[in-house]
Amino acid sequence: MVRQYEGALKTDQAQIDSARLQLTYSRITAPIGGRLGLRQVDVGNIVHASDTNGIVVITQLQPITVIFTLPEDSIGAVMQKLHGGQKLPVDVYDRAGRTKLATGTLLTVDNQIDTATGTVKLKAQVGNEDSSLFPNQFVNARMLLDVKHGAILIPSAAILRGTQGTFVYVVKDDRSVAVRPVKVGTTEGETAAIESGIAAGEMVVIDGTDKLREGAKVELGERSAAAVGDGAQQKGRRRREGDAAVPDSGS
Repeated sequence: MVRQYEGALKTDQAQIDSARLQLTYSRITAPIGGRLGLRQVDVGNIVHASDTNGIVVITQLQPITVIFTLPEDSIGAVMQKLHGGQKLPVDVYDRAGRTKLATGTLLTVDNQIDTATGTVKLKAQVGNEDSSLFPNQFVNARMLLDVKHGAILIPSAAILRGTQGTFVYVVKDDRSVAVRPVKVGTTEGETAAIESGIAAGEMVVIDGTDKLREGAKVELGERSAAAVGDGAQQKGRRRREGDAAVPDSGS
């Protein structure tokens, strides 16, 4: 009889332990912290571990990652910086590319190139303390890869391409234009760095160059140059010398 009562006590204890175990399963805890989406079940619904939709979707916001693309020609320079242990800063802008939303650092680079676009994916991590970035938001990313000091900068519109390569029309002292081959460096937005071919202070034509020819005369206004030949209006702007940040951008 004693053994029977001891067995009954163990059976009752097993039932208590089973109920306690089921109670722990009834507590729902989040594996990560973040922002909850709209709930996918209502109060009173029965949920199972095998449910495909789950109860709610949690998205981590702090920190958050930004995925952008980079031309495959720039991969070598990026990987060289990463292998050297440098942290490349990444600035995140809105869709228009005017308002800066956040700043982070490059986290990693994808292991393959998209053959359809010739680009590779990069991932940057942003602290996002002010929650300025939202999941699946479209942004523009600018990564600072290098800084060139004393670079010669001209408007990208002044650069032309022909059978002889890249060239610009330079306005000489007698207001005639001359074809000048140039070697173009990094281009950022509407500005391009020139590695060789022209010097600081020279004036180049940026508009109507399709109507120009070697030796054509131009008339210069305060901020523009008007071409006499072929009746085309030509605009010129002096190139400036300064420090040029060289970021690679993507979306």
